[in-house]
Amino acid sequence: MAWAGQSLPSIAVLDFELIDDTQDTNPETLAAQKKRLGLISEQLRRELSDAGLYRVVGNAPAANYIAERKAQQELHACNGCELEIGKKLGADLVLTAWVQKVSNLILNINIEIKRVSSAQTLLNKSVDIRGNTDQSWSRGISYMVRDMVQKKQGGAAWR
Repeated sequence: MAWAGQSLPSIAVLDFELIDDTQDTNPETLAAQKKRLGLISEQLRRELSDAGLYRVVGNAPAANYIAERKAQQELHACNGCELEIGKKLGADLVLTAWVQKVSNLILNINIEIKRVSSAQTLLNKSVDIRGNTDQSWSRGISYMVRDMVQKKQGGAAWR
């Protein structure tokens, strides 16, 4: 879905982080969840772009800065460091993302989009999923993006 005749806002999409309320320490579960975080981060970037909601910028130019910040704290709760990342990447907007694992059955996928120039929050969105599987996480991302398209939560109007 393109936003005819208007340029799309650029967005830096930071990788998903995990908040695990279960304190699960099983190495196999942790490895699977880490892999899923990477998969849904890439899926979200691709689907936001394919849906014509944003022009997604790559994070590579700020990779060292991002890694330094992540070593100190979670990016979705870093009191403005996400805005600095967005500035370093030349993005109009920055998206932070996290999955909250309440149990192996109940998880929440969350995103927050802020305008880099003003720190204004433009969107907070959450999707509840059932099941800690690749399929349930992926379906949650697809649902979230479809809902954003239907509600016109993005696009050239957000510049």
